[in-house]
Amino acid sequence: MPPTKKRARTYDPAKTRAAVLAQYGNVRQAVAGLTEEQLALPTRLGEWTVRDLVAHVGMSLGAVVRLVGEPAPVRQEATPAEWPGAIGVEAAAIAEYAHELAEKNPDLVAHLAEREQRFTAVLAEHPGTRLLATDAGALPLADYVVTRTVELVVHTDDLNAAVPGLDIPYDRQALAAATRLLADALAVKAPGGSTEVRIPPYAVVQCVEGPRHTRGTPPNVVETDPLTWVRLATGRLSWQDALDAAQVAASGERADLGQLLPLLS
Repeated sequence: MPPTKKRARTYDPAKTRAAVLAQYGNVRQAVAGLTEEQLALPTRLGEWTVRDLVAHVGMSLGAVVRLVGEPAPVRQEATPAEWPGAIGVEAAAIAEYAHELAEKNPDLVAHLAEREQRFTAVLAEHPGTRLLATDAGALPLADYVVTRTVELVVHTDDLNAAVPGLDIPYDRQALAAATRLLADALAVKAPGGSTEVRIPPYAVVQCVEGPRHTRGTPPNVVETDPLTWVRLATGRLSWQDALDAAQVAASGERADLGQLLPLLS
């Protein structure tokens, strides 16, 4: 008998929208207090400055507006969990556009507010089922909005790392959605049932080919916290460094995820 295909995780569109706007608001509020010296600081994203990174945060919502303005695909082609593995090819273009946006928008608070206003209008005008031609393939609008939680959580962490003393909070629902999406992306990249990855309190997934356990404690277990998982999945933290710092626990011969990470960069 062939293995049963796992059903894609579903998300509540209203909760997702609220989470995206909450996390975006957290960033916008923090940016309003940054000085020009802080905006000029380097980040861990190569040549990106804090100003570039803030401009890119605006892009996280602007991408939704742009995609809605393009012709709608005929049929759905992907799930949110497939999105992380498809965006790396656009990294150079994204960096260039972020720098251009930063130069064109000296008032970053106004830039963020304008993107939020247009994003909110798009969600009010279009049903969640409206298909968008994303890098991962055609996705419903409601599903693509879920990917915005990853963008916002990841770049909130980047900003906190770049600016000493900055402590932008993480909306609980945004962090939960980002954690779950990236956990599901691991299961897409390494399908199987031999290893259980636990990210309490938000996600548990089965992955990696090998003997599947059916009851009791699985032989291969990985466990970490949500922010550490986000950093591992996005290449902000290496697997070995996380192990050395006891930020992740891994037991079993199939519990080494080092060759599978990051999921996006």
